[in-house]
Amino acid sequence: MSSPLRLVLASGSPRRRELLAGLGVRFEVRPIDADERPLPGEKPEPLVIRLALEKARAAAREGELALGADTVVALGDEILGKPSGPAEAEWMLSRLAGREHEVWTGVATVAASPGRRVERARATRTRVAFRALDRAEIAAYVASGEPLDKAGAYAIQGSGAAFATCVEGSFTNVVGLPLETVRALLGAVNLRT
Repeated sequence: MSSPLRLVLASGSPRRRELLAGLGVRFEVRPIDADERPLPGEKPEPLVIRLALEKARAAAREGELALGADTVVALGDEILGKPSGPAEAEWMLSRLAGREHEVWTGVATVAASPGRRVERARATRTRVAFRALDRAEIAAYVASGEPLDKAGAYAIQGSGAAFATCVEGSFTNVVGLPLETVRALLGAVNLRT
């Protein structure tokens, strides 16, 4: 039997940290910087899987199970990552207003043991519908600072919840870490407690 692996979260996101802690597992945090821009023609699902794997691979050390994740918002094949600043956040929110969009999160694990690496990855999709938003409402939300480091420029677990009229699928996916997917990926792994 192999020895237990130490779990490492390859993210500095406080939201991901809180969600993962909610599963009752012990882990350490090792943030990984990655170029999150899509490749030419890359669709949302392959993008989030690629980025989650890149982050997990970069964080993995021998004796560890690295968990990487990446989230984007998609209007069809148009990908909305984190806004570069307030103007882009306002533009993103005006695009989402009164429409349905998808939130995609890729989750990947890389288990590193002597002479062996095991990689697993999955993507989760959630549909979200927004009510109509006026310019003043968008400007006030952006001025709060909340949307500036969030995919699609909103936080469903924060004030951005007031924009959503329907969430179909995993709520924790929209926050940034689909716990049902994480639980499935961690299920067969012997983790240190």
